[in-house]
Amino acid sequence: MSKLKGGCMCGDIRFDCSDEPNVTAVCHCPDCQKLCGTAFSIVVGINSDSLVVDGEPNVFETVGQSGQAVERNFCGKCGSPLYSVVHSMPGTTFLKAGTLDDTSWLDPTIEFFCETAQPWMQKADNRVKFPLMPE
Repeated sequence: MSKLKGGCMCGDIRFDCSDEPNVTAVCHCPDCQKLCGTAFSIVVGINSDSLVVDGEPNVFETVGQSGQAVERNFCGKCGSPLYSVVHSMPGTTFLKAGTLDDTSWLDPTIEFFCETAQPWMQKADNRVKFPLMPE
């Protein structure tokens, strides 16, 4: 895999990481649901030391399940959630997968906080699907 690159929607904040991801996951925690405005967040865990950020993200701090801080970094201009630093997992930063320039390689290997997953997510295979927005 080549270097991971990404950024916010408006382009004010860019980042890159030369390390391979430690994990790709689907997070169903209530905080990710609120933060992303949807049922879950897809995250890519990387070594924190390998993340290089160009720009100044804003930080919103919450308290995670562990009782320790979670720093949620986002663009103050466009609001894009970018990455989280979970204090109970030192050395790991979780990039929001949707902020990556190339997501073609993504295949999440684990899901966590499944007990707080939205119940209607289990019915996803029964829905009508469109390749683009229907007219």
